[in-house]
Amino acid sequence: MAGWIWFRCVFGPNLTRTHRSPDTARPDGRVARRGWPYQPRSLERHADSILGWASALWSLSYYSSPLLLCYLYRKGYICSGKLAPVSQYVGTVLVCLLGVACLRGWGRWRNSEYLQFISILEETRKNHTANNKRKLACFDFDFSHWPADFSWSDVSNPKLSKGGVSLLKPEPRHRGAADGIINTLRTLPCHIISFLIAHSFGRRMLYPGSVGLLQKAMRPMLQQGQARLVEESNGQRSKLVACDGNEIDTMFVDRRPEGGANGQTLVICCEGNAGFYEVGCMNTPLEGGYSVLGWNHPGFGGSTGVPFPQNEANAMDVVIQFAVHKLGFRLSDIIVYAWSIGGFTASWAVMSYPELKALVLDASFDDLLPLALKVMPDSWRPLVTYTVRQYMNLNNAEQLCKYQGPVLLIRRTKDEIITTTGPEDITANRGNDLLLRLLQFRYPKIMTDEGVASVRRWLAAGSLLEEAALYSSYEVDDDWCVSVLQSYQNDTHTPFPWTVGEDMTSDGRRQLALFLARKYMHNFETTHCTPLPASEFQQPWSL
Repeated sequence: MAGWIWFRCVFGPNLTRTHRSPDTARPDGRVARRGWPYQPRSLERHADSILGWASALWSLSYYSSPLLLCYLYRKGYICSGKLAPVSQYVGTVLVCLLGVACLRGWGRWRNSEYLQFISILEETRKNHTANNKRKLACFDFDFSHWPADFSWSDVSNPKLSKGGVSLLKPEPRHRGAADGIINTLRTLPCHIISFLIAHSFGRRMLYPGSVGLLQKAMRPMLQQGQARLVEESNGQRSKLVACDGNEIDTMFVDRRPEGGANGQTLVICCEGNAGFYEVGCMNTPLEGGYSVLGWNHPGFGGSTGVPFPQNEANAMDVVIQFAVHKLGFRLSDIIVYAWSIGGFTASWAVMSYPELKALVLDASFDDLLPLALKVMPDSWRPLVTYTVRQYMNLNNAEQLCKYQGPVLLIRRTKDEIITTTGPEDITANRGNDLLLRLLQFRYPKIMTDEGVASVRRWLAAGSLLEEAALYSSYEVDDDWCVSVLQSYQNDTHTPFPWTVGEDMTSDGRRQLALFLARKYMHNFETTHCTPLPASEFQQPWSL
């Protein structure tokens, strides 16, 4: 038995923090938790430092491997005569690292705190009961060793999971059989280059949070955020297994026991391309008193996989299934809230689950392609277009138009990221295009040329004062607009698109267009990465 425990100490996960089991109640009635960082003994600490440096050097050599291989080839080191000594050096290093790992295991074996943790972990793996899960949740450790709490296959047919959940695909170009074969051969080099770009630097440029070196640099901040959520908000960490096999790291804060009105609503948060739930947008609805479920993109934090659109949608699907079947929320009590690139998974969620209560998109865009073309050379336009459409087709607006429920768009007026020019040109913010696409789909008879022109002038307002002045200049009667829309809704009971405004004057259509634009979009005078205050987070307008 002692030998087995020592073996688990050698190959067990790193323990970073201990969250003390609940003991005393706070004045507000919630459980008090106070944690402390894990204190390794001297031998374990030094051995872990050596292994950490080895891991960092491996990551650095992995990302620089193309340049390194070219250098070694030019120097003549890649040949049979030179590879044999190199393999011996590598073998020696691996044996030394194994010895260091054994020394670390010895240090852990002599640490009572680590022995307690590893015993609880082994017991939870054998018997994953609620009591064992509660004990295991008292520790923060390497999430790859965390037992799975929920799987997509628990509530869905595993036979349907091979291709993942469904996505909207770009329309294929129809060609003749002979022309198709010739064109395929002619464009094959371009397709190979596109694949290599998407799976190398392209994916990492789009989702820099998936880069291991960045995560290592952010690790202290992420651990601090993890501890705050668990110890101050009584957060519950869980591992979900998506239909593609990726493991998704989630954090749930339950406000239902507090009895507040907002606590009965669950807000599922979708982070940005370098965002993690530990330090991301889930803090905004938390401050508003909502129950909140945060999750990390595939390849971010404790989640496995890579953040391509299919994997992203698969992850979002299992998060929703977990919220419904494990946490006990109805779809009609769930709001999806997304920041920046998280708008893709959020818009996919409301498209695929139309019963969801509402959608809030903060600093999001309509389509990735215009933003990708902005940062790449013009000569690369055909290649960039094909790569985005084939591998990174974040078509937020197209997915959003499939949803019939309430939507709120939050536009950052000084946004420097989702603009095709610069933060000083608010008309180039792609949030404008997202709003126009949505309004043109839902209210095509209102969003005629004069309606679109009036909304564009409203979107071009540089401040809240200019926006209010323009709104007043059109003499928009809010009560009249509401009565017209409610009358149409009560008379027709039809889904979007509506034909309201078909027999209306140009002045009436302009009023309705501005009224709807103001209801669907709120402006926030700040830059892209500024955290959204809880006062700016609100449920979308609906009739």
